[in-house]
Amino acid sequence: MKKILILVLSCVLLLVGCGGGEEKKVVNVYNWGEYIDKDLLAEFEEQTGITVKYDTFVTNEDMYVKLKKGGSSFDLLVPSDYMIEKLIKEDLLAEVDFSKIPNFENLDPELLHKSYDPEDKYSVPYFWGTLGIVYNKTMVSEPVDSWDILWDEKYANQILMLDSSRDSIGIALIKSGYSINSMDEGELAEAKELLIQQKPLTLAYQVDQSKDMMVGEEAAIAVMYSGDAYDAVRQNPNLEYVIPKEGSNLWFDACVIPKDAENKENAELFINFLLDPEIAMRNADYVGYSTPNAKAKDLLSEEMKGSLIAYPDLSKHANMEVFNDPGEMITVYDQIWTDVLAN
Repeated sequence: MKKILILVLSCVLLLVGCGGGEEKKVVNVYNWGEYIDKDLLAEFEEQTGITVKYDTFVTNEDMYVKLKKGGSSFDLLVPSDYMIEKLIKEDLLAEVDFSKIPNFENLDPELLHKSYDPEDKYSVPYFWGTLGIVYNKTMVSEPVDSWDILWDEKYANQILMLDSSRDSIGIALIKSGYSINSMDEGELAEAKELLIQQKPLTLAYQVDQSKDMMVGEEAAIAVMYSGDAYDAVRQNPNLEYVIPKEGSNLWFDACVIPKDAENKENAELFINFLLDPEIAMRNADYVGYSTPNAKAKDLLSEEMKGSLIAYPDLSKHANMEVFNDPGEMITVYDQIWTDVLAN
């Protein structure tokens, strides 16, 4: 009887051990839609034997709500700068073990140590870019170098704004000479009035559709992220992209690991894989956004790495700002945006 019990117990332990091993061969990734070359997922699985369970979100806020509700079991997230700062403040992120990510050395030092994670303890840059204006040179006669053109009545019903409170309010703040991170209610009220004044000139507030509309010459001017702008300009040579002289947003999306991640080491292996120069180059070529990986950038086509849309000389744009977490002031921002859209 003892022999039978020992044999049964041994089998149970063996099965549990095998099951546990299988569970560890997984990494659960939560990223933006259309923000990775999916062929790379299969390649990572083939190299490591680790299965990638991949899901997508639409906004940082959607990602945050799902994370806060718990039970999501994500091992790797790709939020934006201000959301990373918020997650750090709320103690929701694990510190990254950089001994497991030797490819971190491939990153451009100028794109590290930003305000959202100044010591680079919790995040690894994934893509970056700028916010600016795309305009059609056949429909806009004068030089475009300022946010002021978004308030020019000459272009009524030809202007596409972003359906994004932080971006659109940030533009109005910059136009008024203020920081995009203003927490001053007087400055924010002034920005609100500017956006209400501008609304009759606006054809639409949107995000993803703007690129196709500009390529199709359905509008003259659009506020656009640099990655979308790069793709739009490639498709239509009548288009041009500019970072306005008053300044703009310099943004980052980065890989982070939730504090309760069940497969942290697998997440770090996946990050290291993404930072391989060849892999990062292919990913940047597919997605169209700017890689922070200096060695990967060297491998890009001459057209892409030489593009001032994808890779602007930031020394010539010293007045760029990274969004900060607004904390409790987010309710003020949200109310301003609600009021603008309601007018």
